[in-house]
Amino acid sequence: MSGFWSGRAVTVTGGSGFLGSHVVERLDAAGASVFVPRSTVYDLTREERVQAMYADAQPEIVVHLAARVGGIGANQAAPGSFFYDNLQMGALLIEHARRSEVQKFVCVGTVCSYPKITPVPFKEDDLWSGYPEETNAPYGIAKKALLVQLQAYRKEFGTRGIYLIPVNLFGPGDNFDLRTSHVIPALIRKCLEAVERGDDTVPAWGSGIPSREFLYVEDAADGIIAAAERYEGSEPVNLGTGLEISIRDLADVIANLTGFDGSFVWDPSKPDGQPRRALDVSRAKKEFGWKAEVPFEEGLRRTIAWYRERRSTVSSATGG
Repeated sequence: MSGFWSGRAVTVTGGSGFLGSHVVERLDAAGASVFVPRSTVYDLTREERVQAMYADAQPEIVVHLAARVGGIGANQAAPGSFFYDNLQMGALLIEHARRSEVQKFVCVGTVCSYPKITPVPFKEDDLWSGYPEETNAPYGIAKKALLVQLQAYRKEFGTRGIYLIPVNLFGPGDNFDLRTSHVIPALIRKCLEAVERGDDTVPAWGSGIPSREFLYVEDAADGIIAAAERYEGSEPVNLGTGLEISIRDLADVIANLTGFDGSFVWDPSKPDGQPRRALDVSRAKKEFGWKAEVPFEEGLRRTIAWYRERRSTVSSATGG
């Protein structure tokens, strides 16, 4: 990281979360003055609290990571809340960044914004070619609307806003609560608990046929910081590895790394989500010289090791 960040006032919404904590750690190390608004003090769905945050923090740069997130089950259970909370937070933060004359606004979107059927690898120009996968469409559309807002504000007000689309993240600090977790932490936890109990089978959602791409969280943090420093374009930019793996193959890799030698029982009554997901990541390299560095299995090993060390604490805090 360069001297760009030294002494710079940066607000990171969601800075205490999974991805945000890694972003904040890097900014702190680079000498930035980082402000992380706590949800207990700054409810970012309320305009008066957003105004208070800008008044208190006086940021030069805002990195917006705060979001209401969850797996397929969580999205299906609360689609209205996922839509409203994510749209409201982003819209208010961008509007008051404009009013406060913030130098740059970095908005982190979601791969769930892409259409359900998108040619693989997903190119940023495909973002508007269809409707998102139904189980998380409200979330995906809410986040995609913020891209429109940033582009409109750039045109009318000259607001410097950029929009990044990370693929599914994983790594140390992930959410291992089986009620709300994504596929990698869920499978890691299930496999480790099966080994501990001596179980021969592990239940798994869906058919296992769909594919996904996964990005190690530390690589994602590096990509966000590189873009914040060096990218000035109005077009969205994918952050990923470009490597695709089926959920069944993913489960086998995790089983091997956790020592689970049984079998998976797939439940086709559960939704699969988007059929395939893998990104074209050439724009990030071209525009601001970023690419993922951590090999997938190495990232899984680090994640499993992190969870093993903290399993009793993490599990008890997440309904285990």
